[in-house]
Amino acid sequence: MNLWQTLSSEEKYSNRWIQVVEHQVINPAGGKGIYGKVHFKNKAIGIVAVDQENNTWLVGQWRYTLNEWSWEIPEGGGPLDTDILESARRELKEETGLIANRWSLIQRTHLSNSVSDEEGFIFLAEELTQLESELEDTEADMKVWKLPISEALQMVLDGKITDSLTVIGILKVARIKGI
Repeated sequence: MNLWQTLSSEEKYSNRWIQVVEHQVINPAGGKGIYGKVHFKNKAIGIVAVDQENNTWLVGQWRYTLNEWSWEIPEGGGPLDTDILESARRELKEETGLIANRWSLIQRTHLSNSVSDEEGFIFLAEELTQLESELEDTEADMKVWKLPISEALQMVLDGKITDSLTVIGILKVARIKGI
């Protein structure tokens, strides 16, 4: 049961990816306050691609928001009005050049539910064929790394991978594959 009451809402910022709204609220204890919400205009899509030898692909790039390099599963934004599998197929091909014949949705997640409504979907992609990647301008520095899923799992466990979709996806696939 929702005990929050919204008194008013005001958009503070918007671009093609996010909208920031400040809400005047009465919280569950009855006190007045504010609540900021970041609305995402895309779904977060992540793909753990796994071949017959239990190798996977990570992509590395400089993350402007973190001011550091990040190794991640292939991922990106899927328009809200587009099928999530279609978005996953596009992202995998774009970033790695891979296409997959077998797809499984393995996880739905909310990535930072205390301040945003961003919803994420993680797929396992198998039966892979390698083609050419089609990187976007923001991905010009992207590196692609094929490695055993067990090594990617160890990077997660060692804290060398911090991206939430990647952590969730690698842990889930390791569990599925018994690694």
